[in-house]
Amino acid sequence: MTPALETGQHPQAALDADGYRYQLFLPREAESDTQGWPLMIFLHGSGERGADIDKMKVHGPPKRADTDPDFPFILISPLLPAEEDWDLTKLKRILDHAVRTLPVDPDRTYLTGLSRGGHATWRWAAAEPERFAAIAPVAGRGDPATACALKDLPVWAFHGDRDDVVPPEGSFAMARAIRACGGRISRLTIYPDLGHNAWDPAYADPALYLWLLAHRRDDGRE
Repeated sequence: MTPALETGQHPQAALDADGYRYQLFLPREAESDTQGWPLMIFLHGSGERGADIDKMKVHGPPKRADTDPDFPFILISPLLPAEEDWDLTKLKRILDHAVRTLPVDPDRTYLTGLSRGGHATWRWAAAEPERFAAIAPVAGRGDPATACALKDLPVWAFHGDRDDVVPPEGSFAMARAIRACGGRISRLTIYPDLGHNAWDPAYADPALYLWLLAHRRDDGRE
């Protein structure tokens, strides 16, 4: 483990000139654990893009980890520059680096994101389903043409039924397409009378984190 790393949540420099800066959270016990910790990758939405890395902590898992030193994941939250969209190649480099340098269990790697980050969660998981134990896209839109790649990957998607920014059909279409491919382990939560902000209730629910932790990458996949 890199000696300079500290427990708690701290900003990290980009790995290379065109890479993303990111927030890294290490639970209190992570430094002394040799068995490997669950790793969560969190992708923020359009509103957090820019140069202020502290904005990473206004929503979702980084917000939770900032107040809970026992948050039960190593958490990586990359920062997307203004006016950009998520680049999977840059994200993969961060994940590869984390697996090499942090006390993580690669069979318990989880991916989640909200809005623009929810779109990227669907996209990255469809491109590399074998890398993740489970995913949780929130208020995101996937491409149903890629759904068959996700049929054996545990998915829990969240959406507000009154979302007029990313209509809930973006999640419904993925759920239907995964099921049409034979997938039987995906689930979808629709919040009634809720607009685009499905992330506050989703990430405030302890059931989401327990559900993620219940899955391993090597659990009964074909």
